[in-house]
Amino acid sequence: MSLNIEPKSVFGFFEEISQIPRGSGNEEAISKYLEKFAIDRNLEYVRDSANNVIIKKGGSAGYENSPAVILQGHSDMVCEKEDGSTHDFLKDPLQLKVEGDLLSATGTTLGGDNGIAVAFALAVLDDDTIEHPPVEVVITTDEETGMGGAKALDASYLKARKLINLDSEEEGYLLVSCCGGRRVNLNIPVRREKVSGYTVLSVNIGGLKGGHSGAEIHLQRANANKLMGRVLRALSSEADLRIVSVNGGNVDNAITRDCCAIVAVKDSDVTAVKEKSAALAETLCAEYRGVEEQVLITVTENVTELDPIVKEDGENLVRVINLIPYGVRAMSTDIKDLVETSCNLGIIATDENCVRFGNSVRSSVATRKEALCSKFEDIAALAGGSCDMHADYPGWEFNPDSELLKLFKETYTQMYGKEPVVMAMHAGLECGLFAEKMPGVDMISIGPDMWDVHTPQERLSIKSVASTWEFIKAVLKNMK
Repeated sequence: MSLNIEPKSVFGFFEEISQIPRGSGNEEAISKYLEKFAIDRNLEYVRDSANNVIIKKGGSAGYENSPAVILQGHSDMVCEKEDGSTHDFLKDPLQLKVEGDLLSATGTTLGGDNGIAVAFALAVLDDDTIEHPPVEVVITTDEETGMGGAKALDASYLKARKLINLDSEEEGYLLVSCCGGRRVNLNIPVRREKVSGYTVLSVNIGGLKGGHSGAEIHLQRANANKLMGRVLRALSSEADLRIVSVNGGNVDNAITRDCCAIVAVKDSDVTAVKEKSAALAETLCAEYRGVEEQVLITVTENVTELDPIVKEDGENLVRVINLIPYGVRAMSTDIKDLVETSCNLGIIATDENCVRFGNSVRSSVATRKEALCSKFEDIAALAGGSCDMHADYPGWEFNPDSELLKLFKETYTQMYGKEPVVMAMHAGLECGLFAEKMPGVDMISIGPDMWDVHTPQERLSIKSVASTWEFIKAVLKNMK
């Protein structure tokens, strides 16, 4: 399709990059596209071994000697799709659709996080009528799974001391601080044994909203992985149940919408398991009324080539699921309504000999992040497993003397007759790494309205993109 929506310069580039598969770890094609964009316009650029792309453009007339500014976003996206979707994120283009003011993708995540930043930046570089200082566009990779691109970036190529991050999701908000985080994996070994006289069942939990484990963790949405621990514990009290596998979630920074447990139960217990599951679904729907539209638990007969997990090991797994921390762990005592520390169990993955639990830990207080991570080490030790931690990223501290903040507030007030909201965010942004690599850099983060990012219900406001685009151009004009 050809998006006939304004601003066409921005949405034209968004549509182009939506044709390029760009899930985390699969960014070579989008990086080549950015490289060709720079070559076609005779712009200075660098593409590094991590597929990060930096494109530079001199200031417009009268701005040649103005201090340079960085426009920054990331090219990768979270790849989630609806049940039954045949979309292949490795080769298929996104199927964009417009419904009123909303842009989304059919059956999949939209990639507005953070494709809209790429589109904004390219639109600035492509338009010679925009008034702006020298611009250094930085598009990183692998942001969604550990900020690997930003970590690998050689910041010595960047000369600007001001940075506008375009990875926020609420218009009218100026983001000035974010939390740090870490990925934590628990690996619990399992043994298997053959059994007879058992029926294999699939226990599926679904129908949940999911969401971004940073931006929406405070909404108290249900996590299908965590619910599965509760369901399996309850079913085990009703029947002789042996776990075969538990699998839920694809990325640790998305609140899990679906989880499936394959179990073997005594033939005589099949009816009891189905009845108990139906009762549990009613209980959970009542508990999450007003938060989740539905909590579905379905039980169907199945087949599997895997032998069941030894009963003792299966019970151990259920304890691990129930003990793993989830949700808001602490609120900030400095900033009203800001989540300080949280945890999300985003992945449960079973193979023949091991079950892996993938978690995203976030905190704006480094010592509390360490304390929460230590809980996983304790759980692993008690369960006879191991714990590995990776993808650690720093937070971004608020700078009360920020010149960018002053400029953005003044520009916003001039345009809209009201002050913007200045806020901190309980989600990781690459700003923390840029602050570490470029001490003293002045930063701010903005973006248009988006909802339900990291889910197939992701939506982007067209009007908000247009308004944000005008704001970006006004800010650049005021940076003479």
